[in-house]
Amino acid sequence: MNLYADALKALTISDLAAMKRAGEKISCLTAYDASFGALLDRAGIDVLLIGDSLGMVIQGHGSTLPVTLSDMVYHSRSVAMARKRAFVVTDLPFASYATPEQALLNAASLMQLGGAQMVKLEGAKLDVIRFLVDQGIPVCGHLGLLPQSVNRLGGYKVQGREEQQAKQILADAEKIEQAGASLLVLECVPARLAAEISQRLSIPTIGIGAGVDCDGQVLVLYDMLNISTGKRPRFSKDFMADASSIEEAVRHYHQAVKSAQFPASEHSY
Repeated sequence: MNLYADALKALTISDLAAMKRAGEKISCLTAYDASFGALLDRAGIDVLLIGDSLGMVIQGHGSTLPVTLSDMVYHSRSVAMARKRAFVVTDLPFASYATPEQALLNAASLMQLGGAQMVKLEGAKLDVIRFLVDQGIPVCGHLGLLPQSVNRLGGYKVQGREEQQAKQILADAEKIEQAGASLLVLECVPARLAAEISQRLSIPTIGIGAGVDCDGQVLVLYDMLNISTGKRPRFSKDFMADASSIEEAVRHYHQAVKSAQFPASEHSY
């Protein structure tokens, strides 16, 4: 079932929530410019995430930490200008939401100047989430592997394998929903944990390396097209391998997510 693929209007938070209730998977990919934004939108992708992953795949850095708010505004605006239907979510970059007041100022820039419909932030920043939501700014949470905390975590590692850590992630997910977030990304957590979180929450979960039972899936665009400068993560898949064009590869990804054929067990933990 695909409730919204043929709709002419832009998707909203309410549409994504309705997709979860109906059991329709949500397809999401990162996007960083107008040309790819238009292509992904045309291929039916539901959510375009302007990720701070651009620091690595666009700018060539070794992490997302050097990305600035100006970078995010620029790339978000480029994508938002081109899209017609897909829902636009933009990352708040490293150290841009240390306080609720700082988060509000920077989130407002992403929405007013960058065309974002929602901002994403990492970790259980409950006071920040509540404050933003109270000011009318939709928020997407992010738990599990937190790329902006890579130095504290000691590298890009699966999170939640130990029982206590899994319990903490589950508790944080419930608190993030209670704080008012409308969406939650789960990155590099065991599939069983992600499934439990997805069942408990009423808001949609978007997985990346988190198993097929999340309400939707996201990948870094350049990883699934096999054109990243670095090593493609285990949880990703080369959708260009059996496609004759980029748009065909994106459509294959979209269909694989919708039919719950991606991710397979080899893309999960």
